[in-house]
Order: sequence, then structure tokens, then C-alpha cells
Amino acid sequence: MDAIFFKDKKQNTNIPLFFAIGFPFFTLLALGIDSVYFAITYFDGRQITNFLAITYFSFFFWFANSYLRKLMFVMVFLSYIGELIFCNLLGMYHYRTAVIPFYVPFGHAIVYASGYVFANTEWALQNDRILKKYFAIGFSLLFLSVGIFLNDIFSLISGVLFFLLLKKKKWENLYYFIALCVIFIELAGTYFQCWKWIPKIFGSIPTVNPPMGAVFYYAGGDVLLVKIVALWQNKKLKQIIPS
Repeated sequence: MDAIFFKDKKQNTNIPLFFAIGFPFFTLLALGIDSVYFAITYFDGRQITNFLAITYFSFFFWFANSYLRKLMFVMVFLSYIGELIFCNLLGMYHYRTAVIPFYVPFGHAIVYASGYVFANTEWALQNDRILKKYFAIGFSLLFLSVGIFLNDIFSLISGVLFFLLLKKKKWENLYYFIALCVIFIELAGTYFQCWKWIPKIFGSIPTVNPPMGAVFYYAGGDVLLVKIVALWQNKKLKQIIPS
């Protein structure tokens, strides 16, 4: 059973890759419709974006393998809890409306699934070692640059935590690929003014809109996500193979 599970976990097809490649184009379309400009010029497109996000998620989910499906399913609920903590409770950022958009948890799952699919492509697996070096250099320069030139102390601190987490996870490229997707959606979302980060986190730590250090919180959520799915999978295996 372990061998079957491992094979399914690593399985990749062209259809999920199609959705992963389409992720940036879908993001620009969906967030553009939910933008402040769209709302002022035409009408509030929030419901359209909700529909698009759920539809994209559903098709992505349908064509994913069973392991990725579990990750996406749990991610929807886990990300909503994260929104309640980081947005509502801690107030680190806020959306253009008072409520958390319905599409956001599904968007988080799409972000994660896209990074997961990219990380498990044949090209990424074959170039795993060299990618680790380039990713480490690139993200180090990114965190240092925003910290020094933009006084984004929050990203500088979060960047250190990001690398500490990666070290613990043996520098898996999965986290880098997810981080790239996170950076893209953060840049798009703040550009369209769908959400905005506050200038000082916890009232004292300077940051920018958006902070590149946001990738750490996605990575931290992934650790919890994988543990939850692992417990789910182990429970399922015990039901199939009673002790």
C-alpha cells in the first residue's frame, strides 16, 4: 500500500499542469474583476470572481490525483482559519470590503496546487539540485533588497523564518514554487486593490504592500496541511488494513 500511495502522490499529468500554467492568467482575470477600478467603472464583480474561483478550483480538483485532491480540500478550510487569524484577529491586511471574500480560500488552494504541480514536473525533479541553489540565492536577494531599500523589516524577519523552515524541510523546492505563486498573487491582488497590507505589522514592524515575507506564512501553513493530510491518509490505510 505504501508503494501505491507514493506513486499516486508523485503522479503528474498534463491536465493539472495546464491549470497550473493557467494560474497567472486566471489570477489576473479574477482579481481584475474584483478590483476597485472594475467596481467603480462598471459594477461590483465580487460574485463573478467567486464563481470563477470555485469553477477553476473544481476543474483543477477533478483532474488532480487523489493526494493533491486531499491537499486542496483541506487547504480550503485551513486557509479560511488563517484568514480569520491574520486578517480579522491580527489585522495584518484588509480586503476592499469588510468581509473576507468567498473566493479567497479557494484561491489559496489554487495557489498551493499550482506550486505543487510545478514542483512535481519532470523538469523540476530532474533539476532539483541546481534549482535549490538558484532559489536560495534569488529569495535571499529578494528579502535583503526589500529590507534594505524599502525598509520592509517584516519581510526581512519573515524571510529568515522562511529559510529556517526550509532548512528543517531539507530545502524542498516545493516551498519555493509555492512562494513564487504567492508572490504573483500578492502583487496582483494589491495592484488591483482587492486587499491591502497595513504599513506597520502589530503597530510597530514596518512593511510594504505587499510584503514578500508573506511567503513564510504560506509555507508554515503547508507544514500543518501536510500533517493533517498524512493523518487522514494513515486513518484511511488503517481502515483498509486493520491492525
